[in-house]
Amino acid sequence: MTDNVAHAAWTPEGEAEPPITEDAVIAACGTVYDPEIPVNIYELGLVYAIDIAPEGRVRVEMTLTAPGCPSAQELPEQVREAILAVPGVGTCDVDVVWDPPWDPSRMSEDARLALNMF
Repeated sequence: MTDNVAHAAWTPEGEAEPPITEDAVIAACGTVYDPEIPVNIYELGLVYAIDIAPEGRVRVEMTLTAPGCPSAQELPEQVREAILAVPGVGTCDVDVVWDPPWDPSRMSEDARLALNMF
């Protein structure tokens, strides 16, 4: 049986940073909440894409629940800061996209239960 844990590579200088995993980036996104909705942005379905480059660059495409969202300035910055805290991440770009538009069908089952949206 193999484990799903990322291990650091050994180099002559010692162990290198462990590779960045998508799970670690998702967990970081899961720490960011829309201030008006008690569910994290990942479970809300606001994160559309995560791209991890080998040299520690992470790029995220996300959206907001509506174009006029009052948190439009702060949420992407909070996502960026949360991802930069992941070991091995050197840079992070967060792009807000509007296509496809967000709708409640993108929410996880847990988010629907939390918001009573069955």
